[in-house]
Amino acid sequence: MKRWGTIFTPILSGLAATLFLWTTAARGEKVCLIKVDGAIGPATASYISRAIDEAAADGAQCLIIQLDTPGGLLDSTKIIVQKFLASPVPTVVYVAPAGAWAGSAGCFITVAADVAAMAPTTSIGAAHPVSIGGGGGEEKMNDTMKQKLENFATSWIETIATKRKRNIEWAKSSVRESSAITAEKALELNVIDLVAKDQADLLKQLNGREVNGKTLKTAAAEVVEIPMSLRERVFQAIWRPEVMYVLMIIVIYGVIGELSNPGAVLPGVVGAIALVLMLYMAAILPINAAGLAMIGVAIALFIIDAFAPTHGILTGGGIVAFFIGSLMLFDKEGPLFQLSLTVIIPATLLTAAFFVFIVGAGLRAQFWPVKAGKETLQGKTVKALTRIDAEGGKVFVEGEYWSAVSDVAIDQNQEVEIVGVHGLTLQVKPKNS
Repeated sequence: MKRWGTIFTPILSGLAATLFLWTTAARGEKVCLIKVDGAIGPATASYISRAIDEAAADGAQCLIIQLDTPGGLLDSTKIIVQKFLASPVPTVVYVAPAGAWAGSAGCFITVAADVAAMAPTTSIGAAHPVSIGGGGGEEKMNDTMKQKLENFATSWIETIATKRKRNIEWAKSSVRESSAITAEKALELNVIDLVAKDQADLLKQLNGREVNGKTLKTAAAEVVEIPMSLRERVFQAIWRPEVMYVLMIIVIYGVIGELSNPGAVLPGVVGAIALVLMLYMAAILPINAAGLAMIGVAIALFIIDAFAPTHGILTGGGIVAFFIGSLMLFDKEGPLFQLSLTVIIPATLLTAAFFVFIVGAGLRAQFWPVKAGKETLQGKTVKALTRIDAEGGKVFVEGEYWSAVSDVAIDQNQEVEIVGVHGLTLQVKPKNS
């Protein structure tokens, strides 16, 4: 037995050591992946920041950000770049799939990554600052402000490119001249580190690469995708000019609907909720104050036409003003903040119909003379059902029996005129007295 123990002990020890090393290696060979598709905004910044923290906590070899974006907001881009530069886990931006674009804000993000990669037939560039929305509701910037922002963006991307040892001159030209290039040209100019045809090819090329003193082991790594949280998905979905535009229209309908039909409650509640959401988005999206003012003028014209006999002239002016205001509502410098005519035209027609047929009728009805109720009784002539004096009597009017009093005694069946209403009692007098 001792002999068998002598034989198997080294074998078992070797197997245990091999199993331990294999388990340890397997645990370390994990790559986290997120996919960013669309405009860069607060939800995107939150998603990327959270993913970096989770990848670091999981001990991932790296975090791959698959990117396809036309650009986004400057504030959100700054958060992402700062998170990249301080990241404890290597960050890999992979512009993919084929046909994807790292434009504007996406260019800054790609250049800031530890490893920048692109798929074939993708492009990068056009990082001029006017296409990176600033938010806050500013109108179009004057030339001085544009120059200041351009200078800032140029120096910022120069700093990033220097930090990552990438082509500084091209990075500056992407800002100053809106230069854009293909993946193959970007690799040639040292704008990116590699071109990978797919995710498997990317992992293969990353394997053995040293990043921040760490040698990546990605060849056989498990790819774990980190999904967006529900909150991030919701805010990413609503962070669009079209959504804010619809919210603005709901606010108009809700508030005006409540004012024209007091006591309806529901329109006011819906309008108030939409107003809060709209104000939140207005702090992010670049609103043009002139466009907002033009829409306000349109609403005023619609309301005035409900009372003024203009034969629809003011309504026509309101339709034109609403349409122009909608076109002007968002900053037109960048393609991210443009409302489509397929949204504006139906919204304009629907709003005009709302004011003409619903709000106009409701407002006019509030100023019509009362046609029912006790306010209509005064001045009517009826017959006394019983003797009426200061102690009281009865009359029958508009299908109901009423108590009536008179300072002068009135005989039964004598015609009386109603001269006042006091609660449920009518004040009457003899007809023609």
